[in-house]
Amino acid sequence: MRLINVNELHARIESGEKLHLVDVREPNEHTDFNIGGILLPLGDIMSADIETIEHLKKEELICYCRSGNRSGQAALILETLGFENVVNVTGGMLDWQEHFSA
Repeated sequence: MRLINVNELHARIESGEKLHLVDVREPNEHTDFNIGGILLPLGDIMSADIETIEHLKKEELICYCRSGNRSGQAALILETLGFENVVNVTGGMLDWQEHFSA
């Protein structure tokens, strides 16, 4: 698992780069604020319910959550499930909102 901070991620999004973002928070957190990632809660990843991203095993997947902890867990699990290029956003959406306010 590689790490990326919110400044690096923001710059990549702003440049128009095509990214595969995965929000591993709960639905209510995603509804309250998100940066465009597909919602796939950590619980689903833990139970290997990953059909929505199965086709992305060879692509870069950027996982994020509230603080970076759940997304770090999700990234490790995804790697064990065969995903080859998983990235965790350190600081998560707390850092994002602090730097780029929602």
